[in-house]
Amino acid sequence: MTVNTHKGFAALNRRFILPELREAVRTVGADVVFLQEVLGTHSRHSQTIQNWPQAPHYEFLADTMWPQFAYGRNAVYPRGHHGNALLSKFPIVEYRNHDVSLNGVEKRGLLHCTLSLPGRSLQVHTICVHLGLSEEQRGQQLELLCLIVRDEVPPDAPLIVAGDFNDWRGRAHRVLKEGAALHEVFVHAHGYAARTFPARFPVLPLDRIYVRNAGVHAPIVLARRPWSHLSDHAPLVAEITL
Repeated sequence: MTVNTHKGFAALNRRFILPELREAVRTVGADVVFLQEVLGTHSRHSQTIQNWPQAPHYEFLADTMWPQFAYGRNAVYPRGHHGNALLSKFPIVEYRNHDVSLNGVEKRGLLHCTLSLPGRSLQVHTICVHLGLSEEQRGQQLELLCLIVRDEVPPDAPLIVAGDFNDWRGRAHRVLKEGAALHEVFVHAHGYAARTFPARFPVLPLDRIYVRNAGVHAPIVLARRPWSHLSDHAPLVAEITL
């Protein structure tokens, strides 16, 4: 599952909905959850919002269902920070956050985690992605993603790359196929990427799930209630087979 948490707020930042989002994510029960725009801390919100959790948002979302989690801090500001996170029911044996920020305004990162599956000798690699708003920057960030895959992921290892690509033109498909042998699960299943933004009336295909050395069944977009009111992005879910 991949979901942009929008820092725990509904669209337009009018309502804090992180507790509701946690319950919704728990109903899906995915083995691995990719999170973008997840808050590590925010000093003002923690003092002014009544049901603000004491734990970082990724830890609050993990709760007791996902015993393993990793966080990659991307954007740091005077009152706090946010970034990408991965929640996992499987052991995270190693993780590394790659800073792919290309200007002083948009802070972006790629969180690479290596998972160990019980009873399997082969490790699974995951990369949680949040790319920039500028097409020129996204192009450079996609090339950096391909470089990371070539340098850090064994050619025969299962690989899942998911998150918010901000790629409404669909340029990532060709770059990731040619540079990292990745294919997008909705394109493979339906011939086109899933529309995920804005969540209430999705028209732009911003969020993606790419895989390599893995099979995929039944990718779906969670675009109806309650999901359409829990973030500005609709989550994606897919069954991955190894």
